[in-house]
Amino acid sequence: MKPEIIVMNFTHVYEQERFLTNRRFRWIDCTDLNGTDCYCDTEAARAISQRIESYSPQGLHFIDSGNYHYVSKLWTDKINEPFSMVLFDHHPDMQPSLFDEMLSCGSWVKTMLDTNPCLRKVLVVGAADKLIRSVPDEYRSRVKFYGESVIEHEDAWRSFSHEHVDEPVYISVDKDVLNTESAVTNWDQGSMSLASLESLLTIILRNESVIGIDVCGECTPSLDLFDEQRSLSIDGKANKELLALYCRIESATDSPAVC
Repeated sequence: MKPEIIVMNFTHVYEQERFLTNRRFRWIDCTDLNGTDCYCDTEAARAISQRIESYSPQGLHFIDSGNYHYVSKLWTDKINEPFSMVLFDHHPDMQPSLFDEMLSCGSWVKTMLDTNPCLRKVLVVGAADKLIRSVPDEYRSRVKFYGESVIEHEDAWRSFSHEHVDEPVYISVDKDVLNTESAVTNWDQGSMSLASLESLLTIILRNESVIGIDVCGECTPSLDLFDEQRSLSIDGKANKELLALYCRIESATDSPAVC
């Protein structure tokens, strides 16, 4: 199946960023759904799964703000072969959920590890040290952490991949891994530059069998119009560059995405 560009619209933010102008991109309207912000109840999870049912996990998926990062779990539920996840995120998203029956933006990685039989490992780039230390010991063999400075070279990634990756990968990017000059999110952020993120993604895309990618971390509406426009401009630029990077690398393959 030809990879597609999917835009999941929960908050209308992508309409304001205006970087997704290709009419062939697939927009999935989720603005009418309740029970989705940070926590996703059973009914909402079922509705989202139905709306993405006809689409492949292949391709590039924009999934709105970090409050909806749990949608990565729904996309990877569609993968029916062994895989590992490469997660760019300032937070490991492995907290126990306050509500067992609900997905959440802070617990979805733990839920995946507990429930997805095809998921072998999660490789986390850019998480805060104090949050890394809080990951329960029973997950340590399946969750690996590393800093961007360690693998920002192709040989270093190949060495790491040889040790930890034996299957295709799915990449998930939360822009809160970036510094505040590169993205504006509604969570505390890391120190990675957009250039470093692009460099790492290029290395992984060129060296691994990549099933698909998703991107979240959009800003939320602000009472200050100037700050909101600035945030939209910064996030739109980051998304535009990540889209261009993906399309550039995909265009060199046998089945380029619709870009």
